[in-house]
Amino acid sequence: MMLIPGIVLVVMFSYVPMAGLIMAFQKYIPNRGLFGSPFIGMKNFQLLIDYPDIGRIFFNTVYIAVMKIIAGLVVPITVAILLNELRREWIKRTFQTLVYLPHFLSWVLLSGILVDVLSPSSGILNQFLGLFGVQPIFFLGSNAWFPYAMVLSDVWKEFGFGTIVYLAALTNINPSLYEAAEIDGAGRWKQTFHITLPGMMPIVILMLTLNIGNVLNAGFEQIFNLYSPPVYESADIIDTFVYRMGVQQAQFGFATAVGLLKSVVSFILIAISYVLAYRVANYRIF
Repeated sequence: MMLIPGIVLVVMFSYVPMAGLIMAFQKYIPNRGLFGSPFIGMKNFQLLIDYPDIGRIFFNTVYIAVMKIIAGLVVPITVAILLNELRREWIKRTFQTLVYLPHFLSWVLLSGILVDVLSPSSGILNQFLGLFGVQPIFFLGSNAWFPYAMVLSDVWKEFGFGTIVYLAALTNINPSLYEAAEIDGAGRWKQTFHITLPGMMPIVILMLTLNIGNVLNAGFEQIFNLYSPPVYESADIIDTFVYRMGVQQAQFGFATAVGLLKSVVSFILIAISYVLAYRVANYRIF
């Protein structure tokens, strides 16, 4: 009985809308609906293959997503190890709370903050760089800088959440290992490299393999709120492309075909990631 409301919501919002996938094989006409629009077979997918910028869009998606995955592992692991070295518990808890807070803020709010902070004319970051003679940089309007601004801002927002995961992993390491290493003359660096990192490795491998399924998810909400036409060359990803084609240009069939292709590839990657997680880290969901 307790499961019924959840099942109803999943069916309504996750399964019923899948009927719309039929639009990928139609020349969808809104006033005719799903079952009145003419079928055109695989023509939408042919248009997708022939679209001149589709290669760049897929590259942008994978490039930004992979950088986010790598940075999203390295930064939280490093911060978790540093926090673990703190001996004053109140300092550790205070810092942990502060870095965790941005996780709860939406990209709608953060995008407004980032636009002000990264502004080439009045942004605090460019004013700081100007003290060292650096010319103003248009971080959100330059194709060279935009992807890295997305990665760094995403890491700043989410690394607090990841830090908690890795701090939990550190609690599973037997303290007697550190005591034995200290008796043998190992300093903090050697203890970190020979005890801490190997002890964290199972959860690191698990998180890495599970993130394989996110290779085609570069962060629609973040990029949608921060990108603009001048940076489409480096910022346009699959999700923003689908939004423009489907919502702004009303090419519903074509946009559905792009989204369906992405979903199929993501499903395959997620399946592979769970197989790897089971074989490498002994993690299973069933």
